[in-house]
Amino acid sequence: MESNNKIALVTGGSRGLGKDMALSLAKKGIHVILTYHSKKDEAQAVVAEIERSGRNAAALQLNAGDAKSFDTFFGQLKTVLKDTFNTDHFDFLINNAGIGLGAPFAETTEDDFDELMNIHFKGVFFLTQKSLPLINDGGRIINISTGLVRFSMPGYGAYASMKGAIEVLTRYMAKELGSRGIAANVVAPGAIETDFGGGAVRDNAEINRHVASITALGRVGLPDDIGGVVAFLCTEDARWINGQRIEVSGGMNL
Repeated sequence: MESNNKIALVTGGSRGLGKDMALSLAKKGIHVILTYHSKKDEAQAVVAEIERSGRNAAALQLNAGDAKSFDTFFGQLKTVLKDTFNTDHFDFLINNAGIGLGAPFAETTEDDFDELMNIHFKGVFFLTQKSLPLINDGGRIINISTGLVRFSMPGYGAYASMKGAIEVLTRYMAKELGSRGIAANVVAPGAIETDFGGGAVRDNAEINRHVASITALGRVGLPDDIGGVVAFLCTEDARWINGQRIEVSGGMNL
């Protein structure tokens, strides 16, 4: 384990992929602040698990799709940084919070479109922008995308489009923040067994079989297939990776 006093902020860290990212970061010796939308008890359970591993942790409520609430959030974040971690900066921002909202292009409503955009693109854009004064030089930004940017599956046109925008934005972050030594990268999971999108990949045997059949390694992804990659990108071993999209899908649709 790397011994350090680095701190990561993981949005949507109370369950699913975000939870595994938070635990994987702690295993690397990194302290963790995670956000949750509504499940405070789940978030506190993750905090307790991280603390048992010897790292410091905290949980903060955040609606990742409400950019107007971010100033209040950052006020709370500064307090937590001071009180829990005895600092006023953090090192790694992992933009993971998201929702799975699928509908065919012809049936996607404006409300659904706006919700997806606010959480997956606008929220990430402005949360990261407002984080910049608090991120240490030499830090990292990791944006979570999806395999659906590279390949298409019916029903995810709006969702994947927002993630495509994030992939472009990440390259601009890398370009414009390089002078501060901040690297920005994308991690793009394939289909994973979580409660994301109503748990379809996990709970629907037909979908599960289909995903396994188009994946070179012959199975569906699991949350702990992803967290370690995010944690790796926050280590010194990954210091020269910048502006990249790393797909973690077991080889879907090759």
